[in-house]
Amino acid sequence: MPWQLANIDGRAALVIDGGSFDLNRHTKGSFGQEPLAAVARFAELEAIAASLAGTSADAPFDPALCGPPVPNPQKVFGIGLNYRRHAEESKMTLPTVPLVFTKFPSCLGGATSDIVLSGDRVDWEVELVAVIGRGGRNIAAEAVWSHIAGLTLGQDVSDRRVQLAVTPPQFSMGKSFDTYGPCGPVLASVDSFANPDDIALSCDVAGERMQEERTSDLIFSITDLVVYLSSITTLVAGDLIFTGTPSGVGSARNRYLQPGEVVTSTMDVVGSLRNRCVQG
Repeated sequence: MPWQLANIDGRAALVIDGGSFDLNRHTKGSFGQEPLAAVARFAELEAIAASLAGTSADAPFDPALCGPPVPNPQKVFGIGLNYRRHAEESKMTLPTVPLVFTKFPSCLGGATSDIVLSGDRVDWEVELVAVIGRGGRNIAAEAVWSHIAGLTLGQDVSDRRVQLAVTPPQFSMGKSFDTYGPCGPVLASVDSFANPDDIALSCDVAGERMQEERTSDLIFSITDLVVYLSSITTLVAGDLIFTGTPSGVGSARNRYLQPGEVVTSTMDVVGSLRNRCVQG
């Protein structure tokens, strides 16, 4: 049975038919309350979700209570220029290997948390985020999906002035301001998707559609990325891979986020993030 895992007020919860079930309570303490511990035991969640189907939820599911599904990952990877049309709008040649940077875990936020603007050139980037559930080094391509706990939605918010302040550009700092990594609202199991390599993403800013694409346009697939990253560093449960953003970013339009605007990011199955921009 497909499952959805949420971080509700810091506690792991399963989301079933619009209701939330505290994982620690419904497993009589065997799981604990930490969302990261649940991610590491993702293979057990299907049976638990099946056992709870049709029973009374603890509460209606409310995305406003959700923190990032993985609140304290060891590593957060970002991938640049990983959609063909985004590379075209950036006037850059297609990469031959993944362009990898890091986002500091302290940048992560929840489904409705504010984005605190750091300046006047802050950009939006809707992204599919893959979450490692079973770690490893030198993971073979045919084994990759057995290492993925699930998929979620993220915004790789980017301060372009900081990112492009030096030559060559330095990505990590401009993408790691506090609040620059909203994620969620849930982590969905891989079998929740008809095709996990072809998922619809969109991003609206102040009610205007800015980005709309399917992940089938990725240059490097989730499989490619896990193989590449694990050839260099050991992946562990909870590691996040922001897989790249499609075309339609603000820097290509000379249009940046303003205080009071709401960024609405949407992904098949997982749902939506609604993050209001506030002045820093």
